[in-house]
Parts: sequence; structure tokens; C-alpha cells
Amino acid sequence: MTDPRSAPEAPAQKPQRTPKAGRDLPAAIATGAALLIPAVLGIIFFPLLLILVAVVLLCMGVWEVARAIETAGRLRLPKAPLYFGAAAMPLAAHFGGAEALTLALMATCTAVVIAAAARRVPDPGSSVMASIFVACWVPFLISFAVLLLNQPEGQWRLAVVVLLVVANDTFGYMVGVLFGRHPIAPQVSPKKSWEGFAGSLAGSVLVGVLASVFIFQEHWLVGALLAAAVVVAATAGDFSESMVKRELGLKDMSQVLPGHGGVMDRLDSLVFAMPTAYFVVVGLTDVAGGSPFF
Repeated sequence: MTDPRSAPEAPAQKPQRTPKAGRDLPAAIATGAALLIPAVLGIIFFPLLLILVAVVLLCMGVWEVARAIETAGRLRLPKAPLYFGAAAMPLAAHFGGAEALTLALMATCTAVVIAAAARRVPDPGSSVMASIFVACWVPFLISFAVLLLNQPEGQWRLAVVVLLVVANDTFGYMVGVLFGRHPIAPQVSPKKSWEGFAGSLAGSVLVGVLASVFIFQEHWLVGALLAAAVVVAATAGDFSESMVKRELGLKDMSQVLPGHGGVMDRLDSLVFAMPTAYFVVVGLTDVAGGSPFF
């Protein structure tokens, strides 16, 4: 009989290291670059490339939100009209403006009702309402980015708005981690603090003022107003997705973007920021009598 004391000890297993960021950082960087490079090229040089990227992302966003609603609510959503809307709305905004975008939304909602009736989906009332919510929340609101692109100096206006959203997230995260003590809405998103919001506001206003003065040669107040509006709207977008995910019992909308989660986990700040930026830009242009602001 073998003496158990003479048996060789099993090598100790090394504990798995968890990335400090809580996600696969190399995958996150690679995915971010794969999305950012064509988006930047599209904004500055090739608007139709940006439209194509938007169509792909919006179709993915429609798929993941519809799938999440179906799984949590045991509904069946007519997805074909939603995919149609995800492709039609940014194209309509590019070629026909705000009126065409509204018409594309109405056509999508009508197609949803017809498809639900033709396929006799269970619980058609809830199915139609959920589908219309998806159509409005994902492709319709984000398509305002295309309307902004069509404004005077639209490529740079859109680039600055995206930069403001990035500044909102970056400064809010840094200040929130260092000084965050008072949550804004602990039942919805406990990690978002008033201190982080103040950091988002200060950092984004600084970026907006610098962009107004050095890129557009306009009054600094324009950039400050635009930045403040974008920060409020982007924060509302973050909260809106947090509420949807909490209602559906999800941590991430999906895992289609390695290192990032779902498409809507990345676009949530843009959902309300793009319509807000568009109306601020158009409103300031009208106030200035049709000239590029003040």
C-alpha cells in the first residue's frame, strides 16, 4: 500500500486573472477600432460609407432588442418590418431629410401592424406596441445623426457631437470613479453619480468651447450650449437603456460585439444625443438668420 505522504503534491493552479476593466480589453480595442475607423472615414470623406455602417449597426440593434423582448416577455415580434425600418430610415434621412425620415417611420409602423395581423402573432397588441418601441428607440432616433450630417459643415458637426458623447463618457467615468459619492438614480443605475455628471458636463463643455472657437470660428457660447444639451441627452440615453435592461433582466443586450456586449450597449448614449444635437444646431442656425451660428 502506498504511503499517501510520499505521493507528489499536485501543482497549485494559478488563479485566473480578471481584467481590471471587467472585460476582454484586447477584444474591446479591436472591436472599437473596427467600428471607429469606417465611421470616421464615413463622417469626414464618404457619407454613404457612414450610412452603410449605420444600417448594419441598426439592423444588429433591432435584432438584439427584439430578441431580448421576445425572451423576457414571451412575445413574438414581426422582425422583417423592423429590419426594413433599420435600413430605410437612415437612407430616407440622407436622401429626403426629416420629412422622408418621418415617412419611413410611419411605413415601418404600418408594416408592423400588417405583419402582426397576417401572421396572427400571439398577443398582437403587446407585440405591435413592443415592435413600434423598437422601431422608434433604435433606428428612428439614431437616424437623426444622418440629418445632422446633411446640415452645413455637417461632417464636422457630427464629428464634434460624437466627440462630445465620448467626452461625456470619459470624463464622467474618471470623475465618478475618483469622487463619486452621491448616485443620481440608484434604483436604475447605481454607478452613475452626481459627481460623475458634473465631470461629464465640465469636460464636454470644454471640448465644445474649443471646437466652436478653433474649428468653426464661432462664439464659444454655441459650443457650451451644445455640449450641455448633449450631456443631458446622453445621460438620459444611458438611463433609458439601463431601465430597459433592468425591466428585461439583462446585464448586456447581447454579446455580438466582443469586449463590448451588445450594439445598444455602445449606442445608448447616442439615442437621445443625436436628435438633441440636431435640433440645437438647427435652432441656433435659425436664430442666427440662416448663417452658421453667431
